[in-house]
Amino acid sequence: MAEDNNIFSQQLSSNDFALLKDFIEDSCGIKLSENKRSMVEGRLRKRIRALNLSGYKEYIDSVLKNGCDSAEQMHLIDVITTNKTDFFREPNHFTLMTEKILPYLSSNFNLGTQETLNVWSSASSTGEEPYTLAMVLAEYFGLGGNFNVFATDINTNVLQIAKKAVYTEEKSIDIPYEYKKKYMLRSKNRADKLVRFIPEIRSKTRFGRNNLKDAKYILPTQVDIAFCRNVIIYFDAKTQEEIIQKICSYIKPGGFLFMGHSESVHGMKLPIRNYAPTVYIKE
Repeated sequence: MAEDNNIFSQQLSSNDFALLKDFIEDSCGIKLSENKRSMVEGRLRKRIRALNLSGYKEYIDSVLKNGCDSAEQMHLIDVITTNKTDFFREPNHFTLMTEKILPYLSSNFNLGTQETLNVWSSASSTGEEPYTLAMVLAEYFGLGGNFNVFATDINTNVLQIAKKAVYTEEKSIDIPYEYKKKYMLRSKNRADKLVRFIPEIRSKTRFGRNNLKDAKYILPTQVDIAFCRNVIIYFDAKTQEEIIQKICSYIKPGGFLFMGHSESVHGMKLPIRNYAPTVYIKE
């Protein structure tokens, strides 16, 4: 170990970066390009200092070459995976849900009275997407309505943040005022400028760790609506099709898949057809 543990002048070697790229791709299917090297270096520095290691090489050796325990490998995945999300991101999707899809599902499957509507946020990050879904569903069915939101992500750190359901007021700026009044509470200490979702919304939203590259997913049931937005862009074409195929297997016939606006399933052999831009219905 280095005496002063100063790694700020170091660089991640080409060999170690290649090992890291292979591990991340094998573990979760994400491809790290060469232009991501500086990002990776920055994200690993804090962990290396916390473990009091001499630098990138010692970390890579201990985690990847010498078979370090799986907990640290999971932490490495958490550090590398990117998590960018906002409340009501791509808002036209939620408008389409309210105006077209929920009425369609309600009329065809008697939802809201006898059956339960199950919605899945497959890359939930810090919780903005699943809580947006929970608010939209509560607005349509009422807080006592028969609906569940399943939220999964590969990153355990962001899942812990999401479970707490606490956000800064600045982060909640994209939530409509009427929704905030109904579904969020301010911190008793106003100086904190924090808000939290009410218990009824939190109880409708269930979180769990899931790797989209795994052969099977952790969902307890098939879903009526699945969101897989702005995540497959990180995979190669073969892995993209494999993941979407598996996600479709968890969607009920007549259910819906929402993709990100920068994503396409063109050329893939999937059991879905286009319903609206980046929205598909399972046949």
